[in-house]
Amino acid sequence: MSNDPSAIATWANLVTVARLLVSPVMFAAIDGRKGSWFATVLWFVLCMSDLVDGSLARRHGATRSGAFLDPLADKVLVLGAMFTLVQRDVFWILPVVMIAARELIIQLYRTFVGAKGVSVPATQLAKWKTFAQQVAVGFAVLPLTASRATWVWQASLWIAVGLTVYTGAEYLVKAQRVKATSQAVHA
Repeated sequence: MSNDPSAIATWANLVTVARLLVSPVMFAAIDGRKGSWFATVLWFVLCMSDLVDGSLARRHGATRSGAFLDPLADKVLVLGAMFTLVQRDVFWILPVVMIAARELIIQLYRTFVGAKGVSVPATQLAKWKTFAQQVAVGFAVLPLTASRATWVWQASLWIAVGLTVYTGAEYLVKAQRVKATSQAVHA
């Protein structure tokens, strides 16, 4: 059975909302530089639930509410965890601010063009960007790498920054091309 694109109460949205509601527990579980097995397991479950809601949406049909809620949940989880790691003196603030700025700009762009009926789906590379961000957080909370192999999460974080900046630029270049094409057609 396929969902109506305007549906709000769907299984995929239920999983997404659950991810949002559990996120404060995740932030509280982050235990600074020594890591936490509970935070690691919870982070893994939350990341896997992103795959579950995506699978449900593909199986039953994507909805406009899901297209808004899923990326929002990703950003709340990743940025919330990253800023918690900054607050706990694990992550340096500069890469986290770079990631947050890109996420905010692209989310505002999506909202602006979405109000005009234009959909901006995530590219495959943007999905890898999200995965890289999740990996960076995962290694930062994993007790085996949190304090003994900090280079692992630091390298993961900078890879995530690179993908984040690149995909942000990619979206903006694409938007300029669409705008130029639209102006040429209407001229």
